[in-house]
Amino acid sequence: MSEEINVQETVAEEVNQEAMDNFVSLKKGDSVKGTIVKIEDNQAYVSLGYKYDGIIPIRELSAVQVENAADAVQIGQEVELKVVSIDDNKEVLLLSKRLVDGEKAWDQLQQQFDSKEVFEAVVADVVKGGLVVDLGVRAFIPASMVERHFVEDFSDYKGRTLRVVVKELDRENNKVILSQKDVLDAEFEENKQKVLASLQADQELEGTVQRLTPFGAFVDIGGVDGLVHVSELSWEHVAHPKDVVSEGQKIRVKVLKVDAAAGKISLSVKAAQPGPWDTAAAQFKIGDIVTGTVRRIVTFGAFVEIAPGVEGLVHISQIAHRHIATPHEVLKEGQEVKAKILDLNVAEKRVSLSIKETEEAPEQTEQAPRQERAPKTPKVEEINNPNVSLNSSSMSYSLAEKFGDKLSKLK
Repeated sequence: MSEEINVQETVAEEVNQEAMDNFVSLKKGDSVKGTIVKIEDNQAYVSLGYKYDGIIPIRELSAVQVENAADAVQIGQEVELKVVSIDDNKEVLLLSKRLVDGEKAWDQLQQQFDSKEVFEAVVADVVKGGLVVDLGVRAFIPASMVERHFVEDFSDYKGRTLRVVVKELDRENNKVILSQKDVLDAEFEENKQKVLASLQADQELEGTVQRLTPFGAFVDIGGVDGLVHVSELSWEHVAHPKDVVSEGQKIRVKVLKVDAAAGKISLSVKAAQPGPWDTAAAQFKIGDIVTGTVRRIVTFGAFVEIAPGVEGLVHISQIAHRHIATPHEVLKEGQEVKAKILDLNVAEKRVSLSIKETEEAPEQTEQAPRQERAPKTPKVEEINNPNVSLNSSSMSYSLAEKFGDKLSKLK
């Protein structure tokens, strides 16, 4: 009986020794492979053939902060790890996934930085000033390098996959800066050159209003923005682009000018629509009485808009029946008036109007007949000198009397 017990003990010792021989031998700093067998909120358990399972604390699961171990690994996943510490007495084997991922990441990032490779990265977290990405090392995308346009709120970017390039790399200071904006800028510029090369003046196409400014609207015409100046938005006067278009609106535009060197495209909405003069011939005829608005007053008359984009001239002589020195005596800008069409020349885009022809002429008042003037009586100037007489006879007498004796002596 005792011999049987001894044999069993010997066999058991041999089995245990064989099992021990099959266990992995580990020391601090070793790199190992294992399988995730259990996950708790703050750690993951790994089977790697050692005497007991290893533990990956949550801080060693990722280069970025994670709230739950399940956010970094899944049960059944095979992972590469580094031994952080071993305590066989307490059966505690601490492992790190972060250290292995980091060593691989730096080499990969250096290659991507040197080659300017575009690659995908998933946003792990949104923090003040930008986005955090886990590439095996913590990488940061500043807010200014996320999009080509300003983004006010990044809260919905977590979990998004972005296409980025390595903008800055500093292994010594553990610094990795990424940029998606550089990728988008390069693609935009490439597409812009293609679009610019394909555009021609007078070409009409569909566009989408991207943004509005006081001086016009920027319209996307296939990945490239062109400017519709406020004066080209409508045949009518437009105070601000928002009065006629809105962001996101689909509109038809005509290409006015393409400056490939400067990368500028001038567009027009009104040029893609029938002009007011195109319909003026059918809308108006000579002799019509129309209602219009005084748009401009000049020294020689006033320009009156009788339809959007159609202005006619009321010459100063056609403003009123009475004589006026200046149109301002009768009219003011913005005033609504009635006018008669005197002449219409659609080809030259010219209309002559008359306001006074729509008004009844005032009655003429009779003037009193002119009286004939009496002939003027020569005016005799009175000379108050007693020694001078204006009577001819007395004058003759006085001379004969004065010189008579002297004349007789000469005979």
